Amino acid sequence: MASPLKSLVNDDSRYQKAFHLFLERSSEHQCMQDFIHKVLPDILASIGNGKSHLNVIGVGSGDGHIDLEMFSELRLKHPGVTVDHQVVEPSSQQLYSYKVLVAQRSDLGYITFNWNKMTSSEFEDQWKSKQMTKKADFIHMVQMLYYVADIEATIRFFRSLLDKNGKLLIILVSGDSGWGTLWRTFRSQLCACEISQCVTTADVKVFLDSVGAKYTSYALPSQMDITECFAEGDENGELLLDFLTEVDRFGHTAPPQLKADVLKLLRDPACSRESNGRVIFNNTLEVVVVDPPT
Repeated sequence: MASPLKSLVNDDSRYQKAFHLFLERSSEHQCMQDFIHKVLPDILASIGNGKSHLNVIGVGSGDGHIDLEMFSELRLKHPGVTVDHQVVEPSSQQLYSYKVLVAQRSDLGYITFNWNKMTSSEFEDQWKSKQMTKKADFIHMVQMLYYVADIEATIRFFRSLLDKNGKLLIILVSGDSGWGTLWRTFRSQLCACEISQCVTTADVKVFLDSVGAKYTSYALPSQMDITECFAEGDENGELLLDFLTEVDRFGHTAPPQLKADVLKLLRDPACSRESNGRVIFNNTLEVVVVDPPT
């Protein structure tokens, strides 16, 4: 049965507030940056096959900070290359922030930015309608597969765009994280039926295994302080609870029993640990780097 609760993704303003609070309370960006600067360089070194021009697609690029971190490493591994970068992002607010970020930088002249204010499925439709044959050297999907209707179709399409040395990089929460436990327990009550939402890398790997795709995965340990979620009426706690459940104003709209059950599980060792009076949620991410079809 479809959940009667309203998905947070439908309220972009509140979603952005919750998302930025989540970044403040979690080590997510730090663990991503560690990966980008320590592990990603070797992955990027393997793409391109000596070409002087690279095609990159960022699917759900957000405000661009992660994209530009990746480009700093790409530039080191491929000095002198030019880059065509397709930015796919449906949020006007995020896309505007990305453009402002680019305008403030003087070292990005080697990149041609193509701004696509659209969803990944709209990008796919546009690509197919134009009968595009251009191949991509690097495609990244950072924390975006929650918001597509069909993760398998989305991965299949973008993987099909990879050049022979290309790589598709997917970052999602790990199936072993607190999110995985939360979603396995309450998927039918919390998750919107029109988007994937409650998806982890465990789901991605099951699909990749089913089609015989070659991939490598890397765990990115991360945590989030969710103590405020347990303070009744705390505004930040309510925003964090919205973000955890992906439900708009979960604390006010969820049936009381569901809210109590969710809060109980969030405090359970399967999701979190307690330290110095704080509740620390297991926010571990996983990177899956996929090879092109053979």
